[in-house]
Amino acid sequence: MMTIKLLSFIFVTLFYSCTKVPVSIEPNTKTMALIEKSRALQLRGDKVEESLLKKKDSIEVLEVGKMGQSKGEGFINILEMSDDFVLDMRYATSNNFLKEKVYDCAQCYVRKEVANALIGANKDLIKKGYKIKLFDCYRPYSVQKKMWKIFPNPGYVADPKGGSIHNKGAAVDITLVKMDGSPVDMGTDFDHFGKEAHHAYSKLSKDVIGHRKLLRETMKAHGFSTIRTEWWHYNFKSTIRYRISDFRWKCG
Repeated sequence: MMTIKLLSFIFVTLFYSCTKVPVSIEPNTKTMALIEKSRALQLRGDKVEESLLKKKDSIEVLEVGKMGQSKGEGFINILEMSDDFVLDMRYATSNNFLKEKVYDCAQCYVRKEVANALIGANKDLIKKGYKIKLFDCYRPYSVQKKMWKIFPNPGYVADPKGGSIHNKGAAVDITLVKMDGSPVDMGTDFDHFGKEAHHAYSKLSKDVIGHRKLLRETMKAHGFSTIRTEWWHYNFKSTIRYRISDFRWKCG
């Protein structure tokens, strides 16, 4: 009899122990914090990946023949379109902050629409007794790498990893000169990397401020934009997505 009761007790115990009992899986505060951190890291990773894909799409592999620009298609020698400019290509000389010649010869190539916009701006300036002197125009990508090797400082030279708008033929470094080619006071020389070269710097003479304003407003009227730290640098705001090139012009 005792054996039967014992077996009954064991059976009942096993039966109820095997029935499903609701278990709370409500995460605690620490778990929720870890989940949110994981989500934030995932979101950040997605954004980084998206950014890298965009950069990869915009910067092509710079091997001859892969860019469609190895022979200079789409580039114009601006002096073949107009002889109203003064050429002073500093990187074709040692008279630059690198203290070294990095161009084989002095030529100013830009995209065709950039050339047209420059000519338009120059015509407006000529009406006021000035014209444009060109310090730098299109800059081959291989030269950008050479400049970076000489002076690897992102405050002065664009890192080749991201390239420069100069490498696309859509940026120019310029100044004003008088009609006879004599210099106009702009406050600093080209490639002066100090606060005095900033557009917002105001401790300058009225003449200098006026010259910078004239150049800036004229260039903006023809589709160019400035950068904060260099009064001489202008980027052309094109609807065309220009790509970095390593086209090298011929000398002689």
